[in-house]
Amino acid sequence: MRSPFVVVATLTVALVSTTALVGGAPVSARAATLPASSTATAKIAESTALPRGNVTTNGRTWKQSYRQDFTTAATLGTVTKKYPGLGRGRYAPAKVLSVKNGVLDFALRTEKGQPLVAAVLPDGYAPHRTGRVSIRYKTTKTAGYKFSTILWPSSDNWNEGEIDWPEADLGARPRPASAVPGSWSARTGMRFEPGKEAFAATDSTGYHVATTEWDKGIVRFYWDGKLVTSTTKAVPKTPFRVTLQAETTTSGAKIPASAVGHVSVDWVAVWN
Repeated sequence: MRSPFVVVATLTVALVSTTALVGGAPVSARAATLPASSTATAKIAESTALPRGNVTTNGRTWKQSYRQDFTTAATLGTVTKKYPGLGRGRYAPAKVLSVKNGVLDFALRTEKGQPLVAAVLPDGYAPHRTGRVSIRYKTTKTAGYKFSTILWPSSDNWNEGEIDWPEADLGARPRPASAVPGSWSARTGMRFEPGKEAFAATDSTGYHVATTEWDKGIVRFYWDGKLVTSTTKAVPKTPFRVTLQAETTTSGAKIPASAVGHVSVDWVAVWN
């Protein structure tokens, strides 16, 4: 979970024709009542390879709008040239992000007393009213830092909600969370679901595929194709954007000055 005031860098490179892949939701998803896809199956098909094209899960066909498998190498400080648009914001993408051997790397560390972190918007500020996001990634086990894939309000109004999956300190077992729209208060912030925390079966030190399905009436969270949990109590209703964010831990623990952590992203794919 994050502060609504974080400024992030933007990755605007897409390898998919928007004319071919961007489209509206299925008719059933536009219906006034909840569609058949408001349920959550225990297992879905996942592949370690970058997904290409539309997929059908939980009674809905998701139309792919973006995919990226980072095939263009880029050393530290050159990612903004190889991936135009990446590098704006208060974070330090020029010192953190690089691409090698088909993997986007976040190199997290402290420099002159300042922790260096970064965030990426895979499909820019593209608004999604529902969506499916998959990421294949791994992390080191490193104290003081965390990584999450976030669906965040396009309006930057935190009270509209927030979806976090995967989210965990580096090397820990990720757990999903979705903020209840309209639940914000100055005293407690947002209220998150599920009320009882659920965790992935394994930690993030090996490659895994984490998938979020934000459907009409339900948000589902999958780890390597197996359902971790779902919620019908915290489902956004306004446009959201996708963010990959590596940051300092929010647990309040001290960040070791000597800590060096890595987040390795093999690929990311987005569907509407």
